[in-house]
Amino acid sequence: MTSKYAWCGVLIIALGVAVATPAKAQGSGGLFPNGFGSIGPPKGLIVGGILGTAAVLVVATVVIIHYSKKRAITGCVVSGQTGMTLIDEKDKQSYMLSGDTTGIKPGDRMKLKGKKVKPKGPDKTLVWEARQVSKNYGTCSP
Repeated sequence: MTSKYAWCGVLIIALGVAVATPAKAQGSGGLFPNGFGSIGPPKGLIVGGILGTAAVLVVATVVIIHYSKKRAITGCVVSGQTGMTLIDEKDKQSYMLSGDTTGIKPGDRMKLKGKKVKPKGPDKTLVWEARQVSKNYGTCSP
């Protein structure tokens, strides 16, 4: 688990502690042999189980949706002194291309699957780590 999503683990633990109820000694007397005095477990135990299950389902759904998104960028690829760059059509940002650049051609408009990498250098250049070419739209128009 990355530190970016560590809060999910903390949330699961906090909810588990919040809905947990301490075990209480039950007498064997009463009308029913299960010691609860009625048929079935106490309502608090049922509510706690439902809340715990709901919390786990919500966290799992958020994680699944986050990781199932297709991340792609579309724009014109330009060859520069330090390598290839791509200017995103949506946010108009320039990204230095890294990763699997096989099939990426300067001068073409392309859709690349991959992920944005946080800038590490002093110049704070945005980097796109390409995993594959999703679509080649042909030559960029000026």
